[in-house]
Amino acid sequence: HKVLGEMKGEENRKARFRTVIALLLGGEEHFFEGIVEGKILEQQQGEIGFGYDPIFYVPEYGCTTAEMTPELKNELSHRGKARRAMKKILEEKFREGEL
Repeated sequence: HKVLGEMKGEENRKARFRTVIALLLGGEEHFFEGIVEGKILEQQQGEIGFGYDPIFYVPEYGCTTAEMTPELKNELSHRGKARRAMKKILEEKFREGEL
């Protein structure tokens, strides 16, 4: 409700969820980023989720994150994208015997 009140009348409603995970592995720094682009609606839509989910609209899916199935939201998740990128590197390092 606070965000909706503060953005009332604003034309630029672009929004982004962003997560960065940092990993120090064998003295080497790795950074993994996950981003979901969207916009803030003028009113809430959807019942699933929490926080910003009912006002965060994802144009490529045509709905808010509160209207997505949990499976779709997890696939789209900025945290999930960063985590999957980190997992890929860890699996590669493990296969190469570096872990």
